[in-house]
Order: sequence, then C-alpha cells, then structure tokens
Amino acid sequence: MAKETFPFTSTSLRSLRMEQEFQEWEDTRRALAHRRAMTRDPLPRAPRIPQRQQRLQEVRAPPPQVRCRDIAIHNTFMWGDMKGVYAVLKDPAMVNAVMETVHEEMAWAPEMGMWTLSSRVKQTSALRLAASRGHTACVEELLFRGAEVNADPGGNTALHDACIGGHADCVGLLLSHGADPELLTTDGSAALHLCTSAQSFHCAELLLEGGAEVNVRMKESRLTPLHMAARRGLEEHVELFLSNDADVLATNREGETPLNAACSGAERPSESGRYLRVIQILLSAGADPTTAGRKKHTPLHNACANCCSRIVDLLLQHGAKADVENYAGHTPIDCLIQVVEDYLDHQPDAVARSLFNHGANPVSPKLLKQCVLSPATLEVILNSYTRVPHCDWMDSLSSEINEDHQSFFDLVRQRSGQPRSLQHLCRCALRQHLGARCYSAVSELDIPSSVRDYVLLCNDGTLH
Repeated sequence: MAKETFPFTSTSLRSLRMEQEFQEWEDTRRALAHRRAMTRDPLPRAPRIPQRQQRLQEVRAPPPQVRCRDIAIHNTFMWGDMKGVYAVLKDPAMVNAVMETVHEEMAWAPEMGMWTLSSRVKQTSALRLAASRGHTACVEELLFRGAEVNADPGGNTALHDACIGGHADCVGLLLSHGADPELLTTDGSAALHLCTSAQSFHCAELLLEGGAEVNVRMKESRLTPLHMAARRGLEEHVELFLSNDADVLATNREGETPLNAACSGAERPSESGRYLRVIQILLSAGADPTTAGRKKHTPLHNACANCCSRIVDLLLQHGAKADVENYAGHTPIDCLIQVVEDYLDHQPDAVARSLFNHGANPVSPKLLKQCVLSPATLEVILNSYTRVPHCDWMDSLSSEINEDHQSFFDLVRQRSGQPRSLQHLCRCALRQHLGARCYSAVSELDIPSSVRDYVLLCNDGTLH
C-alpha cells in the first residue's frame, strides 16, 4: 500500500458523500439568497400589441400535485430534521406536496347494520407539519423555496396549526410571508379562535398586529375569540381582546355571551380562581350578568351548576337574579341541588345561602332528598321554610347515611311537620320583607355579628 493512500470503509465513504452534498446545498442556498437580496431596476413594460395583432395565448394546465404517503418523509418535516429536509427538497415538487396518511377506523354501515373497518385519508403539507411542531428553521426553508403559505390541505393552513401549538415564532414568520389571518378552517374557525392555550398569547398578539379581526365569528356557532378565551379561563387573552375592542356583549348562536361561557367553563373547583378573575374583567368591561341565551340559561345558572361559591357571590353582587327560571323551569338553586352530591367538598351550603340571601325562593320539598349527603346544605334549605315540611323520604335512607349524620337527621324527624319558633318566624318575616336586598341591608345594620349571622342563615347545626 502506497504512502499517499488511505483505506476507507463503505460507511466512511457514504458519510463523506452526504457531507459533500450538504455543503453543496448550503452553498447553493446562500448564493440564491444573495441573488434575491440584490436590488435591480424593474424591467420596462412590454409594448401593448394592437387588438388586431393579438394572438391567442396558449393556456397550460398546472402541473399535477404531488402526493406523498411516505412516513419517513412525514417524520422528516414533523421532527425538523434539516439534513433530511435538504435531501427531500432536492425534488422541487416536494415543497408543496400533499402529505397523506391512511387511518383505519371503525364506521357504522347502516345498509349492512354493522360496524365495518374503513380507511380514511388525512391530508396535510410539509409546511403544516413543521409549523404544528414549531420548527422555525424548517418553516423558513420551505417558505424560502416557495411553499404556498395559505395552502390548506386537510382543511387547515400552517398558520392555524402554529396557533394551535402556541408557536409564536412560526406565526410571526408565516405572517411576514403573507399568511392570511382571516382564513377559516373547514369547521369555520379563524386563527384567533385557535389561540386557546396559555402558550398561544403571543400568537394572538401577532395576529391582531397582522390585521386579524378581533370579533370574527365561527361559521356555525357564531363564537368570537372572546367566547373561546373566556371558556378556557385565559385571563391574558381576555384582557388582550378587550383592549382591542372586542365586543363583551356579543352573543353566539345560542344567544350566550362570553360571561356565560366563562361561568360554564369553571367546571373544576380547583380552577375557579382564574375563572373568577376572568369574570371580574368581563363584568368591569360591561358584561351583563342577567343576559340569558335561547334556553333562558343565565351565567348564574351555570355558576350554580358548577358549585362555584365565589363566582356566585360576584354575579349576585353585580345584579344577577337569584329567582329567574330557565327554559326548563329551573332556578339557580335547582341547578345547585342537582349537583350537590358531586361537590360535597366545595361548600354547596355557601352557594345556597348566597342565593337565599339575594331573593331565591324556597325549593320544592321533593328536592330535599338530593341533599342528604350534605347536612349543611339541607339545614340552610330547611331554615328558609316557615314550617319544616313532612320528610317521609327519610324513612328510605340507608343505614350508613343515617349513621353518618344521625344527630341532625333525628332533629329533622323531630321537627318534621311541627310549627317553628317565634324567633325563626320573625327571621322569615324580615327576610321576606327585604327580599333580594336581604344581604346588603342586613350587612349594613349595626347589630351583633351573631344576630347578623342568624338572619343570613349561617349554619349552627340546629332548626329553630
């Protein structure tokens, strides 16, 4: 073997070839970028041919669109593998190729009366794949090579996918290359509607700076971005949209406002804090707590159905009506009673007390059985009556429930059907006289705190 030679393995030679190809593509890319950056005078207009001399121009059909089902190529753009991207884009047609994946799904075949396995093809693009994962370098390379920024194979554009993922860098890059923030997805959502995570706040900022309409409506549901942000409890988004003149009184197809959306969204008591702040912002911006949708369901109905005591208090302080009925004839206290068993650890008695102190009417005795697992709630409801109704339903209670709350249930059995004390009747008369003003009026009285608590139905474990 001569001194000038050196043995290479096949792996080493392949690695050297890939490095050489990569360097050649880098050199070509930089040269192309340099040429695009150079300014040059515009070409003079071609002389207009007289009408008689005009000839029919040949109309060429656009080249057929490339479709790709290669999973390896999909993964190249999904994971932002730039070496792989350069290799794939050696074929210029791959820049705007439609990426297809086939999914096997069970579908009901009515003509056969059975479930059958069917194939469903989902479409996307290289630009959508890269934008959905936030691969800015890959998105930039595709746009540089002429990717169609507003193409929507599969029903979404790359801008929609970037907003869903909360990738602000990709959103800014797409907007700077002409992405249209007003385009709708197949289901009728604009890009602002898809900013539904805390990470998407800067995406929403960029969209508004890029000219997105803050009050854009979904095609079918008529929801605005403010509805979506309120439903998710996104405080910063709500403030951003309101500062850009979002309509706080806008209603969706069901006639519900963003305030109703926020109250219905607070389903988990652990998240009630951020929803409370959102509701405070909406009320400060002029939201009306008495506005009801087509089903006459008010924000207070939703807050009671989620057993959020602080939200209920806030709505009542801003004028919500505690005795209003929805389309099904249910009042807010009815909505509370239906979910008492689901929220035993979240003070349903406090919600009931607030409603009665703001003018809620006593509930039907038929509903009392639904509160047996929460004696505190049952006590508040029973103290709203001038007479304890007959509680025959107590005979059907299980021995386990009786044992857990035996002392209180024995008291209820003892008072069942019996007249109340004069002291309690005076309390009822005062509360009836004050009506919806009961809480505010009693709170201002210069009386001992024990008397105030008694009038406002605070629990003491007894039935007077």
